[in-house]
Order: sequence, then structure tokens, then C-alpha cells
Amino acid sequence: MMAIHCPNIQLLGVSTVHGNASAECTAKNAARCLHAFGASNDVLVYPGAVKPLIREARHDPDIHGENGLGGVQGLTPSDDPKATARIAKDVDGLPVNALEAMAKSIKQIWKKGTGHQATIVSCGPMTNVALFVSVYPELLVAVEQFVFMGGGVGLGNRSAVAEFNILCDPEAAQIVLNVPVKKVMIPINVTHTAIVNREVHSCLRSPTATSPENDNVLPHPSTNLRHTLSTLISFFADTYKSTFGFDEGPPLHDALTIGYVSNPELFACERYRVDVELNGAITAGETVVDLWNYRSCDESWGPSGKNSLVAQYVNVDQFFALFLECVAQCDEVSPLNKC
Repeated sequence: MMAIHCPNIQLLGVSTVHGNASAECTAKNAARCLHAFGASNDVLVYPGAVKPLIREARHDPDIHGENGLGGVQGLTPSDDPKATARIAKDVDGLPVNALEAMAKSIKQIWKKGTGHQATIVSCGPMTNVALFVSVYPELLVAVEQFVFMGGGVGLGNRSAVAEFNILCDPEAAQIVLNVPVKKVMIPINVTHTAIVNREVHSCLRSPTATSPENDNVLPHPSTNLRHTLSTLISFFADTYKSTFGFDEGPPLHDALTIGYVSNPELFACERYRVDVELNGAITAGETVVDLWNYRSCDESWGPSGKNSLVAQYVNVDQFFALFLECVAQCDEVSPLNKC
């Protein structure tokens, strides 16, 4: 939703991958969301990897529901033609795969060096991205940066030390970290500060509502879109409270990547060497951030360098102001509000 409605971002497409739910579910969910958020008709979904590079696929229904959009209300059904039309098809009627679409889109805007570089954003396991950089190394020159939500600095959420997106495909994450292109890591240390508390949730549901006398009662949603977004937040709030003890509300993890692409000045970052533990019996998937510069590194972004900007802080108030502005823009065009 933010990538569609931030005025300084041109969304080229959405690739989907295994992770919170199966790849079949995530592709359908992305298509439903592109329709609901009023994306341009040329912004499509391109299904990607159904499993990690070498490990078994894992999903997280306890946090996100069986289909990855637990608790959602008001979205167009996944088999509705308005949703299915959002999944790109080739001349034979088969889905266009993520790698092919990423290469084509990036070539089109790069124009052999006369156009613009692209930013590749990852909000899940990095299997698609790892495959892309491996199959199309000649297109790395056309990529300005890789921005990913994932990992933690001494912190995990699906093991003692591993964050879920990295844990799902650690090898893919390491491949991307080794690419000689700028990376920006948005870890859970930072995303856990971007809490959708009652004040933010109230503004999401109704930007003009006054505070009710009962602090436990949220205002009535002013539009269908806002109701749909609220149902997602509410489900996530319940699972995050029961699993992790977040009482004030859930963190809005993935949207911070788009916040960074749109407004990087909202973030404080430090450049470090980051690697992924691949072999540890109890530490697989840990992002090892070399805070004390133990490893001798050069100034490259690749295997021998400090390969990532690691976010340390985000201005939470300004981020949520940006988020709510995108909701307001989406409200103007969302097909959900025309029902």
C-alpha cells in the first residue's frame, strides 16, 4: 500500500515467495492487495520461489494465520477476476515468474545506462533475490540498493537469535549480502519500536474521530479500506501479544522498508559487516553484525567489505505520519470504498 501511494516511489511490480504462508497463498494475497489498494493496472504480481534454496519450506500460521492474511475482512476473494487479473500471465496463460519479471522491469528502466537504477525491496525470505543476482549478474549495475526487512542485532523472534525472514532461507540471505551492491538492513531491533498503539490504530480507523470515553473502544472505521486494514492489524496485535507479550500493539515490520526508500532521513544507520550463520545447530539464521570491527574489511559492499547499512533508529512519529498519509491517499482510490 505504501509503495503504491508514496509519491516519490514508482512500484514496478511485486514478486512473491514462500514465508509467512505458502507461495500459492502469498501470490493470491498480493493480487488481492494490489486490487484493494488501487494500484495501476500495469503493476502486477509475479510468483516466485516456492521453497528455500536448500532447506525445507516453513510457514508461520501462529502469527499470520493459515493463509498469511489472518483475520482480514473486506478483501476481494482470491478467485475473483479482479484479483486474478493482477497475476501476470504469458501468452500461454501461465504465470510470469519473478526472476523473468525482475530482469525485464529493471532492464526497461535502466535503458543500458541512460535511465534509472532500481531499488529491490525484500519483506520476506530472500530466495527470489538470491536467484536473481545469481542468474542476472550483469544487471547488478542497474540496482542502486537492496533494502530488506530481516535479521536482528543480538535478537531473534523465531529462534533465540534468528529472525523469521532470514531463518526461512539463510543461504539466500548470505548470497545477497555478498553482492557488491549497497544493502540496507532493517532489523527487528528497529521494527519493534514502530508499534501500532491505540493512538495510531485509532487514526488508521478514523482520522477525524474524537477520543471516546472508553479507552478500550476504537472509533468506527470511516471507510471500508480502513476497516480492512484494521482487521489485519487487530489479528496481528492478538498473535503478537499472545506469542511475544506486546501489550501496546503489534510492530509494523515490513512497511519500514518502504519508509526507508521514500524517506531515508527518518532513519539513523551505521555501516557494518553482516553475515548469516549457516551451520549452527541452535544459531542457524542468526545475522552476525560485526559491531566491533573484528573483521578486517575494505570499503566495498561485497564479500570483503562492510556490506550493509544497519538501521539503528527510526523516527516513529514521522514514519507513522507517512504511513497514515498513504492510507489517506489510498482511501481516495480504493475499490473497496466503492462497494
